[in-house]
Amino acid sequence: MRIRAARIGELAVLQDIERAAGRCFREIGMAEIADDDPLPLGELARYQRAGLAWVAAAAAAPTDPTDPADPTDPADPADRPVAYLIAEPVDGNLHVEQVSVHPDFARRGVGRSLLDHLARRAVADGVPALTLTTFAYVPWNAPYYVRCGFRRLDESALTPGLYAIREREAAHRLDRWPRMCMRRDV
Repeated sequence: MRIRAARIGELAVLQDIERAAGRCFREIGMAEIADDDPLPLGELARYQRAGLAWVAAAAAAPTDPTDPADPTDPADPADRPVAYLIAEPVDGNLHVEQVSVHPDFARRGVGRSLLDHLARRAVADGVPALTLTTFAYVPWNAPYYVRCGFRRLDESALTPGLYAIREREAAHRLDRWPRMCMRRDV
């Protein structure tokens, strides 16, 4: 597994990853989240062009050079995304807008690797922290992020940008389930 910049030609794959990752919400009674559409290609392209979209990529399966149905060039095997993270600057920090791991690659440290990659980028750019918003009681959300070094922010600690994000989430009806803002100092 390696972390690299997302490529413009694979943004539809990122949508597929998000759809697959979202299915597990159905199992905990959050079917609306499972059925929610991923970000549109135009939005993903905006993050990609800004240099704020990364993928965790697994090497492509070995190819058979004699198989005419296999378009992969065995001399230059591509790698395929199995997870992705997009971020944006918010109030002087890097805000994790989305991190999704395909269920076939879950529980292998892939999401943590993406978060650690973003943290290294923040350090290199002189950014003090990562922020995110998440569901408070979903096991692979807030409790997971605590294990990755994030801490819950009290309402009094929210910046104007985080308030604006929470308002957009409420307009999208994500606040039907308890949500929180979190921060990881780098």
